[in-house]
Amino acid sequence: MSNEIPVTQVDPSSGPPNEKKKPETIELYASRKKIYAKEVKGLFQRIRTVSLLLLMGMYFLFVWLTLDGAPLIHFDLPAREFHLYGATFYPKDFFLLSGLLIICAFGLFFITTLFGRVWCGYTCPQTVWTFIFMWVEERIEGSRNKRMKLDKTPNSTEKMVKKTTKHLIWLIISLLTGLTFIGYFYPIRELITDIFTFQANGWAYFWVAFFTIATYLNAGWMREQVCLYMCPYARFQSVMFDPNTRIVSYDPNRGEPRGGRKKEVKPEEAGLGDCIDCGQCVHVCPTGIDIRDGLQYECIGCALCIDACDEIMDKMNYPRGLIRYTTENELEGKPSKLLRPRTFGYGIVLAAMIVAIGYIIATRVPAQLDVLRDRGALFSFNGEGRIENSYTLKIVNMSEVPQIFTLSVEGMDGIRILTKTQISVDSGENRSLPTVVDVLPESIEQSNNEIIFHARSETDASLKLETESRFVGPTQ
Repeated sequence: MSNEIPVTQVDPSSGPPNEKKKPETIELYASRKKIYAKEVKGLFQRIRTVSLLLLMGMYFLFVWLTLDGAPLIHFDLPAREFHLYGATFYPKDFFLLSGLLIICAFGLFFITTLFGRVWCGYTCPQTVWTFIFMWVEERIEGSRNKRMKLDKTPNSTEKMVKKTTKHLIWLIISLLTGLTFIGYFYPIRELITDIFTFQANGWAYFWVAFFTIATYLNAGWMREQVCLYMCPYARFQSVMFDPNTRIVSYDPNRGEPRGGRKKEVKPEEAGLGDCIDCGQCVHVCPTGIDIRDGLQYECIGCALCIDACDEIMDKMNYPRGLIRYTTENELEGKPSKLLRPRTFGYGIVLAAMIVAIGYIIATRVPAQLDVLRDRGALFSFNGEGRIENSYTLKIVNMSEVPQIFTLSVEGMDGIRILTKTQISVDSGENRSLPTVVDVLPESIEQSNNEIIFHARSETDASLKLETESRFVGPTQ
């Protein structure tokens, strides 16, 4: 006999227990509903405007700047040279790129543990371009209510003119963005001339078109969808949050219960909290969320809801800060700590990486000397009775100017270079020079001897290179 008792879960609101219900379908991706974000003024919007102007100014200006006739920033992929602020880097320097990426990652982690998603709200390229496109839309189509009304009206001449003008300006901004980005790889002055005279190669047209279309779609059409569905940071940011992380939050202790009231009526008289349920915090949100529902991964920390709420609080003569940057602990009346073990850990790693990469770049020698010994023959005797070894010297000039190097060798008595002792190397060039070195037989104390090659620049007295090698001779 079975000991199992059949159990049927009964939901009083769902009808008879034996009635079959259709399975509920849950969509993992919701169709986009257009968000009409309202323009707002305030402290955090001004901060964003400043950061936007700085970042956009740097992006569009730096591509035009030159240093000693060369672009200030130029990633020359065909030549495998990367020019940054007067220094030239080569593929072998890619470990520096890895270090810089690690610094950026830990910098993002460090800032996130302290202040949440401020990167997303103020400096992320998606946010920057989206706000530019939203600003253009606001100027052409009008306020939030006007835009909503315009989209609901039938097509008319006025509507088509506004829509066409908006999209045309979006495309112009996108084209300038694409041209500027490619200008960091293809000198911008040459690129502009070649593109509009149809002299550029096909890849230049392809990449300019690619980034133009990507900018237009991401900032003009997809907007918050990029943050919600494409950006991985939105998904793993919560791992770095803790009750001491300062984020944009609504204070329910002060705001609840919500409800409308006249300006002269005090909240306690109406039995309500400070929130008048005006919905302005929702209207200004670029991702369309209600911050009053608590922490949500869709929140990018832009603080527009803070500016909107503060404006309403001022009108109602209530204290500001119903929505503010705060921590979970502060909302619960607990003490909040700015510095804690996690932030110390990220901070220490970040500082160590910055110091290490900074030291490597500061002490980086803009040239390299390598010596390869000829393994085809261990040694030979020349006409003078001296013992010879053959080598190939390779010199890479990573400086911005040509260099003339004088070669020498030391490590054994009477050792000398029989071949050419001076070599000219152009900027960015990798020169190889066959070299023969000899010594007197009596100078050889063992079969394998350590010697040091030197290359001293006649152009730059501070540029001195050296590397070790081996000299092989007969056993005494």
